[in-house]
Amino acid sequence: MKILVVGANGQVGKHAVSMIQEKEGLEARAMIRKQEQASYFEDLGAETVLKDLEKDDIDAISEAAEGVDAVVFAAGSGPKTGPDKTMLIDLDGAVKTIEATKKAGVKRFVMISSFDTTREAIQSAPSSFAPYVAAKHYADGWLRDTDLDYTIVHPGALTNDPATGTVTAGETVERGEIPREDVASVIVSVLENDSTIGKEFQVVGGVKPVQEAVTSL
Repeated sequence: MKILVVGANGQVGKHAVSMIQEKEGLEARAMIRKQEQASYFEDLGAETVLKDLEKDDIDAISEAAEGVDAVVFAAGSGPKTGPDKTMLIDLDGAVKTIEATKKAGVKRFVMISSFDTTREAIQSAPSSFAPYVAAKHYADGWLRDTDLDYTIVHPGALTNDPATGTVTAGETVERGEIPREDVASVIVSVLENDSTIGKEFQVVGGVKPVQEAVTSL
C-alpha cells in the first residue's frame, strides 16, 4: 500500500512516514513544501513530492495523490499562526486535499483532526483557539459528506514525550495528552485495519497497545 502523507514535514507527519517505511507492505510518499526538506525523507527511502498546500490548487494536489492507495492528512497551521493560516491550512487545505483525493480516484482517507470538533467545542473554546476548532469542525464535516473510505482521528493534547505504545481510544474518552509518536502509530494501525473505515474516535495516552486499541473500536 502506497500512502501519501500530507503535512509530512510536521512532527506527526515525520513520525508517520518513518513508521510507514518500516512496515512491510507499506510505502510512503511525503508531500513537502520545500526541496530542502526532501533529504530527511529520501534517507528513509520514501518518495517525495513538492506541493504547497496553501498555494496550490486541487488539480496540483491531485497530481501528488496519483497512484497511491491512501491519503493521510496530517497538516496543521501550528499554534503560533493566526486565524488566517488556520483557515488556509486546517480548513481550505483539508478540503482541497479531500477533493484532490477524489479527483485522483483514491478511496482511503485518514484525517488527523482535533480532540473535540463538535459545535459545543467551538462555543466553549477560548477566543484564540475557536477558529482552529471551527476549521476542524467544518473540514471533518466535509469529509463525512463524501463517499471516501474515511477515518477521523481525534488526538488529545500532543506532546513530544517518547512513545509509550499504549493508548486509550474510543468514540469519546477523557481529555488527556498523547505523544506525537503514538499518534503516528495510530495512523499506521488505522491504515492496516479496514474495520476503522467510516469511523472516528478520540485517542489519548493509556494502557492498551495501539493495535489492540484500534482493532477494538
